[in-house]
Amino acid sequence: MTVGEWLDSRTPRPPAALVARLATVLNDAMAQSASGIPELFLSAGETLVARLLRNDSTARDSALDLLAADALLTYAFEAAGADVTTIDARATLAMSRIAALAAAPAAIS
Repeated sequence: MTVGEWLDSRTPRPPAALVARLATVLNDAMAQSASGIPELFLSAGETLVARLLRNDSTARDSALDLLAADALLTYAFEAAGADVTTIDARATLAMSRIAALAAAPAAIS
């Protein structure tokens, strides 16, 4: 199963605009194996949030990107839930990475 196929299998299906934005953010990764979704989506969400913070893009016109970042992080944990033995460590790492964005948004590329 590819990343794109995994996203297509989500129910309820997200709105078309959000699906399109996720496909744009994930770009070539849509054709990769779904096995790496937890890290791929965490990294993509982290990059998107960093860009929003760096550009001070937190107003209404950035709503789709904010929703995309939220969806990426939510889906990262949905996929990670398939392996309950790593979920605690993954959650701790994700919290650290996301918290670091608020501390130094300009330092994140």
